[in-house]
Formats: sequence, structure tokens, C-alpha cells
Amino acid sequence: MTQAPYARIAGELRHRIETGELAPGDRVPSTRAITQRWGVAMATATKALAALRHEGLVRAVPGVGTVVADTAPQARSARSPADDPAVRTRIVRAAITLADAEGTAGLTMRRVAAELGMPTMSLYRHVTSKEQLIALMVDAAFAGEPLPARPPDGWRTQLELSSAIQWRLYQAHPWLAAALNLSRPLLVPHGMRHIDWALAAMDGLGLDADTRMHAAVTLFGYVRGQAIDTETEARATQASGITGVQWMDAQHHRMTTLLAQGRLPHFASAATEAGLSSTSLYQFGLTTLLDGLAARIKAATPAPPWSDASSTAPSYKAMTEP
Repeated sequence: MTQAPYARIAGELRHRIETGELAPGDRVPSTRAITQRWGVAMATATKALAALRHEGLVRAVPGVGTVVADTAPQARSARSPADDPAVRTRIVRAAITLADAEGTAGLTMRRVAAELGMPTMSLYRHVTSKEQLIALMVDAAFAGEPLPARPPDGWRTQLELSSAIQWRLYQAHPWLAAALNLSRPLLVPHGMRHIDWALAAMDGLGLDADTRMHAAVTLFGYVRGQAIDTETEARATQASGITGVQWMDAQHHRMTTLLAQGRLPHFASAATEAGLSSTSLYQFGLTTLLDGLAARIKAATPAPPWSDASSTAPSYKAMTEP
């Protein structure tokens, strides 16, 4: 039985992938290149690549083309020397440096490759996509300031320490908070360590596992939420040359005029005394959250029998009376 043209082309490309001639991340011939080399119609070339995608041997990379997937057979059995973890570390560090300076919106594999002086396709042998690169960057950022091996005394001090480290990381890496998503969390071990740390801090305080998990994730989300505008502010300052404080000072006259209209009396009264900043808002919210958690812990901790006035245990006075 004669083999269909698309199947024959797919078979030749499959052989090149399985033998390692085309390594993970290498670009395979485009539909146009296939039509020219094998003398077939564009529809046949498209069908050949679709067959390889269906087998999981290749994948489409926006702006690059079709490349050999990491799930291809030789990706598991014959890794390229380029899979050196040290190279991946260099890629991640270069990406973090770019993101710190310019944000993640313009972060591309091509840009990172240019910074490293590497061919763009070489990066795909270490990082399969921009999404994976972002996850590696997040994990590396959290690894940059690890939690101490020995926690300080007291659950509240431990939670304050973890939150302070997260806050510093978000200030050092303005893109970091926006890169996280609690609805679809990234599996980043060094970031998840903060959740584990918080759970350990609350262990043995009378809270059930569900409450402890909700408290740990809420606290992590609060710190991230307070830092979410860090990148926007950094980019606005970079673009305009005006800091957030300078911008607020420039709005003073307009704010004064607005409040003088008397439509916001309570706001006007409080605004004359309040000194708001991103740090003060973070600290106020953290204190309030921990105060609430402390109340829950107190309510969950059973009082000893001798401290309960309604206890049926005999009092000291009753035991000593004749």
C-alpha cells in the first residue's frame, strides 16, 4: 500500500527527531520549506506537521515556528550537553536582570538570548516557553532571600519575618508580585516555602488545618496584593522621570480644591492628619490581619479548668472552708 505523501514526510522528520539529528528546541522545516523540499502542496505540508504535533514530537512557538518538543523520545534518553543546569541558571539570571530593569511585558526569549550572546533556539533546550521562564524567575527570586533555617520564637514574629522578606523581594523585583496568581498558582518551591513556614508557625495553636491553610494563603496574598502596583509605579517613574511622591505633590492643588467643595467632609478631615505611603499601608494591614488571627487563636485555645468561672470544679475557697 502506497504511503500518503504527508505520512512519508512526517516519517522522515520523525526519524530525524528520534535519532537526535533534530534536538529538543531545534526548529523543524516550516510548511513553506517542506513544499519546496518535497514538492508537495501547502495542505500536505501542514498535515505532516499536524501529525507530528499530534504525536507530541513538535510544538508551535509563537514568533519562532515549529520546534522539537521536550517530550520527544530523545529528549528523555539522550539529553544534549546544552542541558547543563548552569546554562539554565545563566538564562534565568539574565531574564531577571531584564525584568528588573524593564518589566516582563517586553521580556522575550529572543531578547534574553541576545543578552547572553546565544542563538534564540538554544534557549528552548533549557526553557520550553516564556511561561516556564517566568516560573523559574519567580522561584529564583524567592531563593535569593531564603527564610532562616532556625525560626525565631513566637508564631507572630515568624509570620512578620516571612511577610517582611516577601515585601523586600517585591520591592527589589517590581515584576514579581504581578507574576504570581493565587487562582492559578505557580509551582515554585521557594515561594511555597513561605506558605509552609506560616503553617508551621501556626501549628499547635488550636487552629484546624483548614483555618491554618486559609490564614497562610490569605497572608501571602495580602503582602502580594499590597505590592501589586510596584511594577506599574516603577515603569511610570521610568517613563516620566517623576516619582510617586512627586506626582502626589503635583496633585496637591487639585486635591485641595476638590476637598474644599465640602462633598467629602470625612475624607477632608482625615486627610489633614493621615500620612499614607505604600509601606504604612502594608504595615497597618499586616498588623490588623495578625491581630485578627491572634483573636482566632485565643478563641480556639481552651482555657484551663481553673480559669473558668463557670467550671464545675470546686474552688479553692470551697475546698478550704470547714
